Amino acid sequence: MTEASGDFRVARVSPGELLDLRRRVLRGGRPEAVVTNPADEDPLARHFAGFLGARVVVSASFFAVEGPAGPGGRQLRYMATDFDVQGRGLGAAVLAVAEASLAAEGVTTLWANARDSALGFYRRCHWRVVEGSEHLSAETQIPHTVIVKDLGATLG
Repeated sequence: MTEASGDFRVARVSPGELLDLRRRVLRGGRPEAVVTNPADEDPLARHFAGFLGARVVVSASFFAVEGPAGPGGRQLRYMATDFDVQGRGLGAAVLAVAEASLAAEGVTTLWANARDSALGFYRRCHWRVVEGSEHLSAETQIPHTVIVKDLGATLG
């Protein structure tokens, strides 16, 4: 699946295409940081990239992990937008394409452990906060909150 607008396009990709962006944006560029996930190659995993030309500037991966969204939901992980293009709506565009693609596959709910610093972005994209779910990420020690989105209500 690919969707384009001007010089920006969104496409499903292999997880390997997202590792550099994951490392730079989500793990502070630390070479020792783990940016792969055992579920990256799962047949139900879906990986999306936003491209400016040939450059990956947005990443979003979805995994078949049951959570607050219930059975059949997908967990969003590794959502990242490169520093120099943040605030331009590119992350929202990738989410919109990914959500439509997942909804077309029959996925009805999404969930994520969102960085608290990104909650405003997710709210603007119509995700909702699970009250009382605030926690520190075991991986990064950064404050996170669980968020969910019902695809049936927004896309159906």
